[in-house]
Amino acid sequence: MGGQRPREGGAFGGDLGPFGAEKLRRLQASLEQIGDLHGRMARLLEAVLAISSELELNTALRTIVEVSADLVDARYGALGVLNEEGEFADLFTYGVSEEVYQAIGRLPTSHGLLEELMAHPRPLRVDDVPAHPSFREYPPGHPVMRTLLGTPILVRGTVYGNLYFADKRTGMPFTGDDERIVAALASAAGVAIENARLYERIRRNTEEFQRSLLPPLPALNGLAACARYLPSSSVPRIGGDWYDAITLPDGVPCLMVGDVMGHDLRSATVMSQISNMLRVLAYEHCEPPSQILRRLDEILHALHGGPMATVLLARLEEEGDDAWRLRWATAGHLPPLLLPVEGRARYLRADGGHPLGVTPDLPRPDHEQVIPAGSTLLLYTDGLVEDPAHGLDRGMASLAHTADRLRDLPLEELCELLLAHGGADFTDDVALLAVRLGDPAALRGARA
Repeated sequence: MGGQRPREGGAFGGDLGPFGAEKLRRLQASLEQIGDLHGRMARLLEAVLAISSELELNTALRTIVEVSADLVDARYGALGVLNEEGEFADLFTYGVSEEVYQAIGRLPTSHGLLEELMAHPRPLRVDDVPAHPSFREYPPGHPVMRTLLGTPILVRGTVYGNLYFADKRTGMPFTGDDERIVAALASAAGVAIENARLYERIRRNTEEFQRSLLPPLPALNGLAACARYLPSSSVPRIGGDWYDAITLPDGVPCLMVGDVMGHDLRSATVMSQISNMLRVLAYEHCEPPSQILRRLDEILHALHGGPMATVLLARLEEEGDDAWRLRWATAGHLPPLLLPVEGRARYLRADGGHPLGVTPDLPRPDHEQVIPAGSTLLLYTDGLVEDPAHGLDRGMASLAHTADRLRDLPLEELCELLLAHGGADFTDDVALLAVRLGDPAALRGARA
């Protein structure tokens, strides 16, 4: 019954002996390797998703370099874009300072190891760059790099460019796993680049179509005019914003700006229908603007079921020798912004009426404002003042402040800077119509 006592620690916790301890170390190493591999594969998937999510081409190229360099733990990274002659057309880098660019230039020359990869588009891994037969001395100011990993990026079977990485942060050479990871990223990059190219073509084509629907501005009696259209920053770059200006049969300039609800091809089609109808109605009926909008609403309800849209319609009539009388009505549109000759910029706030498409039976009021000659009037759509992060009031205040500061600039420059004041990205289309009021007395003298 007494038997032998087991060793302290039993079968799992005692002295395993030299062979048992070695097996345990191997098991632990294998588990750590599996864990590292699992973590790296998870990071690879995250990198592929990050690369694939970018649709703007230059942003996609920068993302490819940054996430790839991070994944292989490279101190330096670059994506060289090649032109049809196989020469560098652009370069996106990681870990390279502006001082280096100033010392050696933005684009590399096609020689040495870079030439090797360009001449033979296949993965290239170099453990000792200075010892490689194709190596040439770095130019003054270039970082000294010891190891290199490169691979081509193919788009539809054609070499688009090359990915380069230099010097792991650990100081060790790049490994076969690094090479396979970079090859996988290069494949994902090829798809991302093709998607970005397609995205850019869609943006360009839809923007061209949208602009083709907008009319050129005619000469307007006594007014200098400038108009701008800017599509939203997201696809589709098409929507329902428009501007228009015509001279009516009685010689009065007529201004229009509007926005159809929605942001797609249908909105652009409806916009074209509404703007053409409004142009004809305004020309045929020299009536108060509110009556023309009522008639437009009736026709839209009868023919198209009443699409939703906002519109501002205005007449500018001569008022004495040094002023104009603005008569306008709106269908739920934002108020005009007046930059008077003297005094601060201000909105001509008034009852905006209801949008088109609600009901044609409700009345819309007409409004009047005498404006001194030399003043500037801005009509715009809400994309110019909307910001998802802030309220509409803040956007309108910002526009007024900017316009007030720029009021003395030529109209073309004024319009460009007003479009730029909100930044590079717009969540909605923007239509902007600016007119500067001349001297009615001089206009009458020219007619005599």
